[in-house]
Amino acid sequence: VAGIRDLIGMPDPLFQTQLARELDEGLVLKRVTCPIGVIGVIFEARPDALVQISALCLKSGNCVILKGGSEALRSNRKLFDIIYDAARQAGLPEHCMMQLEARSEISELLDCHGSVDLLIPRGSNSFVQYIMNNTKIPVMGHADGICHIYVDRDADLDKAVPIIFDSKTQYVSACNAVETLLVHEDVVKELMPRLKAALDQKQVEIRGTKEIAGVKPVADVYEAIDHINCFGSHHTDCIVTENAQTAETFMDLVDSAGVYQNCSTRFADGYRYGFGAEVGISTGKIHARGPVGLEGLVSYKYKLYGHGQIVEDYASGEKQVHFKDLK
Repeated sequence: VAGIRDLIGMPDPLFQTQLARELDEGLVLKRVTCPIGVIGVIFEARPDALVQISALCLKSGNCVILKGGSEALRSNRKLFDIIYDAARQAGLPEHCMMQLEARSEISELLDCHGSVDLLIPRGSNSFVQYIMNNTKIPVMGHADGICHIYVDRDADLDKAVPIIFDSKTQYVSACNAVETLLVHEDVVKELMPRLKAALDQKQVEIRGTKEIAGVKPVADVYEAIDHINCFGSHHTDCIVTENAQTAETFMDLVDSAGVYQNCSTRFADGYRYGFGAEVGISTGKIHARGPVGLEGLVSYKYKLYGHGQIVEDYASGEKQVHFKDLK
């Protein structure tokens, strides 16, 4: 509820002029935000996901098609009815929201490439991969959540242990929980006994390389970066270090939606970023990346205002453009 209240207080993301430029006298170009259109969201069992997704889509001016997990069928149905009735009373058009309940309707939705502008699947790796491979509709989201922490030679181990412990155990099934630990070879022997004592409290099983049970030792930050970019899922990865230069190298070169220094990977969340809510987390690079809030649910269009201008006049040299940015 606090997240939704934050969302209500945010500025309207629609019809905002991002760019205004005079190309020539009487020829003005503007870039203006607009809704994406119709968004289909297929999400896991948690009913609170329906509330977040609905609120974000309504605030961003998008129609939304919702398909929740069968485990929460009745809760989702009741929540949908409440939100849809409120939307209609507020003056939004009929069918601004739609709810699917039958599993067979997912296949129907995947075939609606002429009507649906974007799909956002949330669920297991295999489910998201199935959605991506069986539709012509653009898909935004992530199939994997393979997150890394690299403990650098210049790490403060008093920080490292609680950061790793929280990243792994605070909520173990989340996509931003840490899976893989990389440790600089100079601090492995000092870190691991302390870390094992902490993780034993939560019955965490530690697996490692043949050289040392518990982690993958690396020679330097560059080996850590190469490993993460090769085996990670571009979700969220963290370095623990007191060396600012090493941290910037890591954060510049790791190709992930979230790159952190000295904090838990569990912070990768729209509510914790101050977005109010999120429709999901995107690991792609086109359109939206990381936790997707209001900004990720709007697109833009270019509006050009003229007075009879034609390109031939400029191609022939009769007229000249003079780019002038306007306030």
